[in-house]
This record gives sequence, structure tokens and C-alpha cells, in this order.
Amino acid sequence: MLKKIALVFVLGLIVHSAQSQVMAARPQWVTIKSDNLKCWQCKEQLDKYLIIENNANMQKGMIQWKINLLAGEIRVQYIPDRVSVDDIKTALNNAGFDADNEKAEPDAYQKLPPICKRAADGGGPQKGKPCHIQPIQ
Repeated sequence: MLKKIALVFVLGLIVHSAQSQVMAARPQWVTIKSDNLKCWQCKEQLDKYLIIENNANMQKGMIQWKINLLAGEIRVQYIPDRVSVDDIKTALNNAGFDADNEKAEPDAYQKLPPICKRAADGGGPQKGKPCHIQPIQ
């Protein structure tokens, strides 16, 4: 009888441990503001960069991302066991984009098209010309 109780207890611990590990790997969402993420050119450039960065340096820890150009933000679904919010912000900075209060890397920022620069630097949408919609070619 004592052996059966001990066996049930050990099995319960194993099941609980396995469930805890599965829960730790559950994907999470983070929303990051970026003052210079306002146009479709910026979106295309950032998409290309994040695909390469995710495959090369982030163990494919970013599952998906959605860029809201009107709000100037990116929403990222990620696996916390593989990548952290700081890693995601660093990737944005290295691509030339601000991430919340962290400014973009200066060299990467200089390489951005003029429209993708901060409004203080003369970038962003021009009056009467929305840039959040890709022009029809």
C-alpha cells in the first residue's frame, strides 16, 4: 500500500513538472512603440530585417509580429524560453528603429530612407500624403 502511495505521489510530481515546463514555453505578446515606424517602406524594411534576425540569432523565438503604422507600434508574439523582450527591442534598435524609450543604433538609423526617420529629423508622413498605405504601381 505504501509503495502505491509513493508511486502515485512520484507520478503526480512528474506530471506537475511537465505541465510547468509546458506553461513556461507558452507564447506571449509584447507591444513596443516606435516613433519612426510610420510608413510602408519602414514596415517592409523592418519585416526583412526581423525575418533574418529571428532565423539567425533568436532561435526562431518570434512567432509573428504585427505592425500598426498609424499607431507607430509593433506587436510581437514570442516564446520567452527562446527570446526576451530586451532581445526584441535590441533587434528593432539594430534595424534602425526606436523601441519604446530606447533609441535606434545611430549607424543603422542613418541608413534608413528619409521617410523612416523621426519627425524631429524631418522624417515621417508629409502633410496630405499618407505613407502608411503602399502606393499602387
